[in-house]
Amino acid sequence: MKKRILVTGAEGYVGKKLIRKFMDDSDDIEMVVGIDIKHSDEYAKGNFHFQQCDILSDIPNQLIQKYKINTIVHLASIVKAPKGMTRETMYKIDVIGTEKLYESAIKNKVSQFIITTSGASYGYFKDNPEWLNEDDAIRGNDEFAYSQHKRLIEEMLLKYRKKTDLPKQLILRPGTILGKGVSNQITDIFEKSVITGIKNAKTPFVFIWDKDVVNIIYQGIFKNKTGIYNLAGDGYLTLPEIAKIMKKPFIGIPVNLMKTILGFMKKLKLTQYGPEQVRFLLYRPVLANDKLKSEFKYTPTYSTKEVFEYYLKNK
Repeated sequence: MKKRILVTGAEGYVGKKLIRKFMDDSDDIEMVVGIDIKHSDEYAKGNFHFQQCDILSDIPNQLIQKYKINTIVHLASIVKAPKGMTRETMYKIDVIGTEKLYESAIKNKVSQFIITTSGASYGYFKDNPEWLNEDDAIRGNDEFAYSQHKRLIEEMLLKYRKKTDLPKQLILRPGTILGKGVSNQITDIFEKSVITGIKNAKTPFVFIWDKDVVNIIYQGIFKNKTGIYNLAGDGYLTLPEIAKIMKKPFIGIPVNLMKTILGFMKKLKLTQYGPEQVRFLLYRPVLANDKLKSEFKYTPTYSTKEVFEYYLKNK
């Protein structure tokens, strides 16, 4: 059966790269429909269609019906909230939007639902295992909207799995995605002239190359994969190691002083982060990729360190 694919977040960093791959290798693809809140004319040709729309509207459901979609790739998510966006709005887009999309998938007998959640769904906790695998608890922190929402989405998908066989679910939990020209909250940390962190804390990062993420999604579609998989290159880099690679000074600030500084800056509206965000630096989840290699049969092209070096050469 040829694939008729709906991609949400089509104008996002990964969405663009995924649709380009579809366009370059489209023999087994009958239709691709991209949707995003942002406008695009880039994909409106042949069997590639784009529709600007809100994930909370009824338009995604209409498109699934109109184009007889059999595969959904759900990439849309609020990673960094625009200024003024409320937590309630973020929740509606992330969690309610996913639920509406999944209900449409059930109603229209979509055969496969692929979603990128995040390693953040595990949460930032002192008692996390050194290496997290897919069987470990997802405890995404309530104080981080992104982490909490990814946890809530995964809990919701589990409930659906218990109720219905279709669509089949493929849940991907990426670490930090890096590639040519990427810019996000994490890369903002690396762009400072001085790298600042918590004194005596590792602050470990796992990176995955953007092309690996695209290839994994692609293989997931055409090999009809199901299950839950961490996406990360081998190994991790600590924040002091990252500073050393970048030949930048690293300043470790005592944890209580960092909390005071963040509290002061947030009060003055100089940052969106408060004292509670210190755990984001203290207890970053470190993702094991054993299941990706052994069960999904995909070995990331680059290790975490190699992904970071690629990013530095190509930013």
